Amino acid sequence: SRDQATICHVKDLENGQMREVDVGSGRALLIKEHGEFSAIAHKCPHYGAPLVKGVLSKGHIRCPWHGACFNIASGELEDFPGLDSLATFQVRVEKDKVIIRANKQALQAQKRSKPMSRCSAVINSNTGFSHVLIIGSGPAGLVCAETLRQEGFTDRIVMVTADRHPPYDRPKLSKSVQDDSFTSCLYIVDDPRHTMSQHVAPDLQVAVVDVKMRAVTFVDGSRMEYRKLFIATGSRPRPMSYQGMDVANVFHLGTPDDANSIARLANNRNAVVVGTSFIGMEVAAALTDKAHSVSIIGIESIPFKKALGEKVGKAIMKLFEANRVKFYMLNEVSEMKGQHGEVFPKTLLLWVLSPGSVPASGFLKQSGIHMDSKGFITVNKAMQTNVEGVFAGGDVVAFPFPQRNNKKVNIPHWQMAHVHGRVAALSMMGKPAEVQTVPYFWSAMFGKSIRYAGYGEGFDDVIIQGDLEELKFVAFYTRGEEVVAVASMNYDPIVSRVAEILGSGKLIRKRDTSHTPFKTSNTPL
Repeated sequence: SRDQATICHVKDLENGQMREVDVGSGRALLIKEHGEFSAIAHKCPHYGAPLVKGVLSKGHIRCPWHGACFNIASGELEDFPGLDSLATFQVRVEKDKVIIRANKQALQAQKRSKPMSRCSAVINSNTGFSHVLIIGSGPAGLVCAETLRQEGFTDRIVMVTADRHPPYDRPKLSKSVQDDSFTSCLYIVDDPRHTMSQHVAPDLQVAVVDVKMRAVTFVDGSRMEYRKLFIATGSRPRPMSYQGMDVANVFHLGTPDDANSIARLANNRNAVVVGTSFIGMEVAAALTDKAHSVSIIGIESIPFKKALGEKVGKAIMKLFEANRVKFYMLNEVSEMKGQHGEVFPKTLLLWVLSPGSVPASGFLKQSGIHMDSKGFITVNKAMQTNVEGVFAGGDVVAFPFPQRNNKKVNIPHWQMAHVHGRVAALSMMGKPAEVQTVPYFWSAMFGKSIRYAGYGEGFDDVIIQGDLEELKFVAFYTRGEEVVAVASMNYDPIVSRVAEILGSGKLIRKRDTSHTPFKTSNTPL
């Protein structure tokens, strides 16, 4: 059944304007661009952001929270994060009145999945062969599998993972450390289409990849042959050496089970987070509600100094201190003591280690697949390794980045892994594809979000507008005269706006940052 509503007069909206409107039992986003009206879902399918606050430009809209991009005519997802496209609604103009007609189900759902081909191969989990074998069930692996099916691939896909869980929304783990009830809320694939489309084999760890035989052997001795291989194993915690490694209650946050254990054990304990990575800081913030006290040990003088610069790092440090978090900076852990520690109170401790990460590529050492000196798998712009038929993506790769003259870089962002998965899938099917996106990253602490777009490695200056004390600011990161990245808090949609400009191939110069559209956060592009 359908709902219909007369919304407004054609002249009520200027070109480039958007309005969230009621349509019978739901709401839609009405957009006017170049004299044409379109109506789409008003919420981003990723985390439900109001798209009316997003950035409209040249036929698409970019989400104000995490930068996902949608075509305003078709609703198609054009840039990640997220897996779903937007619902679209019929718009017509009669006697200068704008009328929207919408399917009730689509109004309620607000999102839609792209159609996927079914697997025509005989599905038998014991078959030791897969046309496409995917190692890893993070966003790169998941999007690779989905894209293959969306593009009409009907042969067998097997996704193997060392995880015991189906694909889940990992960024939520550290931002909201919860107990057992939390796990199922994280799952991305509660959709029956996935069980039909690809076989997911959990708890399988790869031992050896033999590229000559096109076969993978697992730690349990089982073996699988493939035609095409996609390696998306991500990263693992950087190894730490310290005395007292047998102390109880020491965790890395890597899986929903870790999050459950940390949340359960944090109650009224003194929590010590080792490392000031984004994940470590997010965990520390999340634990302030549960733990008796929270302390952070970091080797830098200020958290995030390398990524966000000294001034922004200091402002965030103050936010933590205002929430009773103690910092022990310029420190490393040499020894852990359980009951009789000197620095920390003698009541029971909970340790959360966040020492940064290294690529999870150790199993490839003898494979002939090329890796750089840090262990990242090097790929070309099609996400293919030096071995034909072997592709890789996500946190485990160094890939040619167009905005840096195709220098090979590692960008360990959730959003970037989605892009890699899509490019690899298209390349496997012989369709030309390369990474065309602006890196987008977000963090959340004490109910406040940090948004970041671009690639700021090697920035030499930071231009700040707004108020750091109030945590309402935008920071532009520059190299020479060029803006290479931007970060903000409480300044939406500035980061999505900059992502939109950089994504269109335009340069933003240092001197431009003092002009509109950067002075105000809602000037149209």
